[in-house]
Amino acid sequence: MDFATNVRPLLQDTDDRETESDTFLDDAYAGSINASTSNLPDPDKETAVETRMAAAGHRIAPSDKFHYTYAVFYLMGMTTMVPWNFFVTAEEYWQYKFRNVSSNDTSALTPRQLEFQSDLSIAAAVPGTVFLILNACAGHKVPLHVRMNGSLVLMLLIMIGTTALVRVDTDQWQDAFFNLTMLSVVVINSFSAILTGGLFGIAGQFSAHYMTAAVSGQALGGIFSAVADIIALTFASNPSTTAFVFFIVGCAVLLLSLFAYIVMSKTLFFKYYTSSKTLMKSSLEADPAARAVCARLEPRFPVVLRKIWIYGFSEWLVFVTTLSIYPAVTVLVGSQHHGRPWNDVYFLPVVNYLLFNTGDYLGRVFAGMFEWPWNNSILIGVLTIARIAFVPAMLLCNITQHHNFPVLFHSDYIFIVLMAAFALSNGYLANIALIGAPRAVDGHEKEMASSMMAAFLGIGLACGSAISLMIIEMIK
Repeated sequence: MDFATNVRPLLQDTDDRETESDTFLDDAYAGSINASTSNLPDPDKETAVETRMAAAGHRIAPSDKFHYTYAVFYLMGMTTMVPWNFFVTAEEYWQYKFRNVSSNDTSALTPRQLEFQSDLSIAAAVPGTVFLILNACAGHKVPLHVRMNGSLVLMLLIMIGTTALVRVDTDQWQDAFFNLTMLSVVVINSFSAILTGGLFGIAGQFSAHYMTAAVSGQALGGIFSAVADIIALTFASNPSTTAFVFFIVGCAVLLLSLFAYIVMSKTLFFKYYTSSKTLMKSSLEADPAARAVCARLEPRFPVVLRKIWIYGFSEWLVFVTTLSIYPAVTVLVGSQHHGRPWNDVYFLPVVNYLLFNTGDYLGRVFAGMFEWPWNNSILIGVLTIARIAFVPAMLLCNITQHHNFPVLFHSDYIFIVLMAAFALSNGYLANIALIGAPRAVDGHEKEMASSMMAAFLGIGLACGSAISLMIIEMIK
C-alpha cells in the first residue's frame, strides 16, 4: 500500500480551547499540522475513513504530494554514497596517477597502486564511523537543517577540488598528491557520515517505505557511478579525461540533492513527521503537571541499544564481510582470457562495480517488498553469519597478482555468480535489519534507533576495511 495515501491519527484533542500559540504554522501552506481538521483539504475529497476520523477528533496526516518526498529520499540515499562510489569506481584514474613514472613497465603494480583501494577504504571508513557514532549520541543537539545542508555544501566543495586536481600533473609529487587525496577522503566522508546519520534518523520517523527508499538509493548511487564510469571509458581517450567527466557528474548530483532537500524541508508533509516530537515536547512543557510525562518520552541510549542490539550486530557483520573483500580484493580478480575489450577494459567496471551495485540495489528493493524476516532478529543474525563463507570463496578466484592462495575458480562465470549472490545478500540483509530496528522500539525511540543502526553500519565499514588491509598484505 502506498504510504502517501495512508491515514495516521495523532493524539486526541484534549483541549478544545487550543490557542494559536499551540499551533505549528507553515508559512508556505494554509493551515497547520497541529490544527483541527477544518484546516485540512476539503473532507469531500478525503476517504470515508478520513471523514470518520475527523469527526472523532483525530488529526489527519498530510499526503506526500506527487511522491516528492519519497523521490528525494531516494536521491539523498544515493548522495550519501556519492563520495565513496565515485572515488572507488575511478580505479583506472588512480592507477594512472600512481603509476611507475620512472619506467615503461606497467605490468607490475607499484605498492601504491596495489594498496590504494585498501587505503581508500580505511580513510573513508574510520572518520565515517566516528561521525556516525557522534551523530547517534549527540546529533539531536545540532539543528537538522545545519547537519543536512552544511554537509551537502562541504561535500560539494571537496568534490569540486578533487575534480580540479584531475587536470593537474602530479607525476613529480605523487606522495603529496596521495596525502592530499586521503585528506580529502577523510573530510568528505566525515560529512557524508553526518548526512547519512541525519537521513536515517529522518527516515526512521516515516513509514518503512521511506527507509527502503533511502537505503535503496544508496545502492542506486553505486549503479549510477558504475554506469557513468563505463560510459566515460567508452568515449574518453585517457583516464584523466574519463575521471574529469566522471567527477563533474558527481558534483552535479550533490548540487541537485542540495536544492531538492531544501525544497523538501519546506513541505508540509516533511514538517509534519519531523516536527511532531518537538511539538509534543513543547505542549507537554507548557503544562507543568505534564513534565514528568515528557521526561519519560525522551529516548535513552542503553534502553534502545538493548532492544535493537541483534539488528545492530547483523548490520555490522554484513558490512564487515562485504568491506573485507570488496573492493580491495575483488578489484584484483581478472578475467581468465585476454585480448578482447570485454576482458581487458570492461570486465572490471562491469563485474566488480556495476554487477555488485545492481545486485545490492535489487537486494534492498526485495527486502522492502517482502520484509522477511524483519521480526525474527535471531534468524537475521544466523543468515548474516553464514554469509562469511563468501570471503574464502572470493580469495580462491582468479586474482591476477601472485598470492599465497590457490586459484580454484578460474572461470569468469563462477566469479560472476559469486559476485551476484554476494551483492544480493548484502542488500537484502542490510535493509531487513534497518527495517526491523525502528519497529522494535517505541515511537519516541525510532529516530535514535535508526541513527544507532547507521552507526553500526559505519563501524562495520571501518572493521571490514581494516580486515581488507590485512588480507591484501597476505596476498602480496
